[in-house]
Amino acid sequence: MHIIKVDAIDSTNTFLKDLNREKNLVTSVCVTANEQKAGKGQMGTVWQSNYAENLTCSVFIPVEGLKLEDQFFVSIVTSLAICDTLKNLLIPKISIKWPNDILSDRLKICGVLIENLVKNGRLSGAIIGIGLNINQIKFDNLPQAGSLKLVSGQNFNIEEVLNLLLKNIENGFSKLNPLNFKYLRDEYHSLLFRKNKPSTFLDTEGNSFVGIIQAITNEGKLQVLLEDEILEDYDLKEIKLLY
Repeated sequence: MHIIKVDAIDSTNTFLKDLNREKNLVTSVCVTANEQKAGKGQMGTVWQSNYAENLTCSVFIPVEGLKLEDQFFVSIVTSLAICDTLKNLLIPKISIKWPNDILSDRLKICGVLIENLVKNGRLSGAIIGIGLNINQIKFDNLPQAGSLKLVSGQNFNIEEVLNLLLKNIENGFSKLNPLNFKYLRDEYHSLLFRKNKPSTFLDTEGNSFVGIIQAITNEGKLQVLLEDEILEDYDLKEIKLLY
């Protein structure tokens, strides 16, 4: 994979989107930065990262003819690739907090922001922003944040982690076809945080309720078992899982 390294940048995702508009990318490209001045998280949040202590990167990867209704599988293979990387690094108690936060025990060590690209009504590619906390040990007002160093007690070579991650991402995307959808969902379910456990959620109006995560749908909605054996599907904007 072609890798572009920069020192400081507003957003690696924005950089890749602009590059794709200029060059019409057809092969995988990664851009990595020591510092992101406007790194993006899910739902408009900002990703906090100390200079040169973590891995902040975005990957453009072509996607062949995936239907729009199956686009959550991009998130699935990305999450699994990150988890495989962390397993390779012997990071303990890895799980995926829906839709694609990666935890070690209950600490968030990686966030993902995916922007899918559409052509002629089908997916043509994806820009995947990844913020992986590696050697940072202090996080301002983020009690649930962690890093590889915090959970393992050791320093890591960021470049080596990047190379391993990119290898796993390319391997994961090579499996991205409908024949593997059931296998990929099963793998995701095996790592799904709080699956089959009573958990507390917030709805859009800030009301809390208890439910039990059962699964995710092919479209990426979270299936939650509520009182009276009611099974409800929620998308990302409708529900928030509390720790």
